[in-house]
Amino acid sequence: MLTFNLNYFSNSEYKPTFMLRKTQLLPMMGLLLLFSVLQAQKPMSIVDFLNVPAVGNPHLSPDGSRVAYVFTESDWKANRQIGHIWLVSTEANAASRQLTFSPEGESDPNWSPDGQTLAFLSRRHGNKQNQIFLLPLAGGEGRQLSQHPTGVGSMEWSPDGRFIYFMASEEKTAEQKRREELQDDVYAFDEDYQQRHLWKIEVATGERTRVTSGDFSVLGYDLSPDGQVILHQRGPNPLYDDAPKGEIWIMQADGSNARALTQNAIAEDGPSIAPDNQRFLFTSFANENFDFYYNDKVFVQGTAAGSKAAVPLKDGQFPYEVNRALWSADGKSIFLLTNKGAESQLYQYELQTRQLSQLTNGEHSLSAWDYQPAVNKHVVGINRMDSPGELYLLEPGKPLQQLTRHFADFTATYAITRQEKISWKGQDGVTVEGLLYYPLGYEPGKRYPLVVQTHGGPAASDQFGFSRGFTSYTPVLNAQGYFVLKPNYRGSTGYGDAFLREMVGGYFKQAHLDVMAGIDYLIAQGMVDPDKLVKMGWSAGGHMTNKLITFTDRFKAASSGAGAVNWISMYGQSDVRTYRTPWFGGSPWQKDAPIDVYWNNSPLKDIHKVTTPTLIMVGGADPRVPYPQSQELLRALKSLNVPTHLYIAPREPHGWRELRHRLHKINVELEWFARYALGTTYAREEAPEK
Repeated sequence: MLTFNLNYFSNSEYKPTFMLRKTQLLPMMGLLLLFSVLQAQKPMSIVDFLNVPAVGNPHLSPDGSRVAYVFTESDWKANRQIGHIWLVSTEANAASRQLTFSPEGESDPNWSPDGQTLAFLSRRHGNKQNQIFLLPLAGGEGRQLSQHPTGVGSMEWSPDGRFIYFMASEEKTAEQKRREELQDDVYAFDEDYQQRHLWKIEVATGERTRVTSGDFSVLGYDLSPDGQVILHQRGPNPLYDDAPKGEIWIMQADGSNARALTQNAIAEDGPSIAPDNQRFLFTSFANENFDFYYNDKVFVQGTAAGSKAAVPLKDGQFPYEVNRALWSADGKSIFLLTNKGAESQLYQYELQTRQLSQLTNGEHSLSAWDYQPAVNKHVVGINRMDSPGELYLLEPGKPLQQLTRHFADFTATYAITRQEKISWKGQDGVTVEGLLYYPLGYEPGKRYPLVVQTHGGPAASDQFGFSRGFTSYTPVLNAQGYFVLKPNYRGSTGYGDAFLREMVGGYFKQAHLDVMAGIDYLIAQGMVDPDKLVKMGWSAGGHMTNKLITFTDRFKAASSGAGAVNWISMYGQSDVRTYRTPWFGGSPWQKDAPIDVYWNNSPLKDIHKVTTPTLIMVGGADPRVPYPQSQELLRALKSLNVPTHLYIAPREPHGWRELRHRLHKINVELEWFARYALGTTYAREEAPEK
């Protein structure tokens, strides 16, 4: 095998020369071509990383001949990522073409039943919020259909093509608007919301009709294939933490004869009605007894009064997480988008025969999925490290067919390193998995610095593929010479209920020990320098950072992104408590509250032990892990004379959206790691010119 050190050819001024005899010329032409390709590859910079586009939200046409999807790119002038709608034929080797071009961007393409029109959402034409637009595919400009007073979303065509259903928040009353104009705008916290309801709009006339009304919110819905009934979720309000109080209802398509189908006190997701209207399915973070905090499972239930939900795939048979489920065209089976820990795959489950078939294979994650029952075809987005999410057509009995080629030059442009799944034993002997990313120019036998990135959730998992965003910029770290380890520690999904529920009754029991065991495994392999360890993470990854800097002094630098430090105060500050209650065995406010469990799992309890220089970052408008948690950490570290800074990004929610904020975060982290872990300097990257 011929191997090359890519760093050797990274200098564009180096021109290899060869003295060749005629008989050597042809064999060496291949080598010269390979050399030229390697010369063209470059390490990925921060801006390169933030500019990697995304392919998503695919929709197969009713006849299965075309796929509409959203292609998203970074726009530094607008300081955000903007998506446009593209179209590709399902014929072999067809070329994609862009359909929409407005500076505001477009999303959510939906086919009319006759396949002649695409509905999409956009803020174009001066709209402050999303409205519905229609684009005739025979030719012509897109026209605005809706002029709803609030933003619209969750579109679905009626089967006859006459109407488009959508969800929208209620308009503020005239009195509310008047008070806001006068700045008489004091509001009641957690009561300052508008209920969300279901509407439909006539395509020919633009006339809107309300379908639901009342003091509740529609959280999701599914129109039956015959257009006669609507399955929907009703919650008391749109607040995230009150989702478990919602239930699934069924009604006629005009909103009449509504009745509840479930009464289980768990949060249901993705309701889908069977083709015969006699059954429906949903997923939930629960077990078959409706006990909370288990890997998401698929539930099937009849629509007749008195029917009970059942879990066809038990944990022992199918220990994975079901992210999404849909009915087959004949209603005899269900398709399952499944998290298997470090990978995600598509399955089909026959309800009568109980036969389970895996439809996709490989070391990848599925970044998108759509199913068209009329032609029994799927389109999936396959995300690999060397190809970040191309779309493929999946037909029964046929090999996958690649549809898009947006990343055809990806590996020719960038030097992308190796990604592999590894496993090790936790402190208690349980097997733990993780993903390892190699530094550019890796040389066996040499030790390298290590950055440990722990995923958010914590009920989630890191998977194969190219990770976007700003929290997991592994290609940039690899280009800087770091190994990157992403451990799927105890509490991760996709490994069975026992693995997930190890956090129940106390967050930091084995999770942090799993991370440390993974580090020790790599050190024992002779790959990692034990004196150059870095820890970073966002959300639950930030919680883990905060724990580990109080647990060990082995990390030379750390970055805590939107991390909790005090679980007692966090319980009241965050917009969600649902998941935290089982961790600690109750609320901190109840009689005989388990305060000791909250406090013993709070990094703040042991903050006096910290010596690791630690950056802290959070969004100024983060409702999930509000910035007072970061303030508590900052005050504590400063009092201990531990090097630290707190960076708050204005306007940003839990996930930062603005490109310059993302660039700032990565720059200051790389600078921090270089200073404290490597003992070197780092030159910050600048944003591209507008």
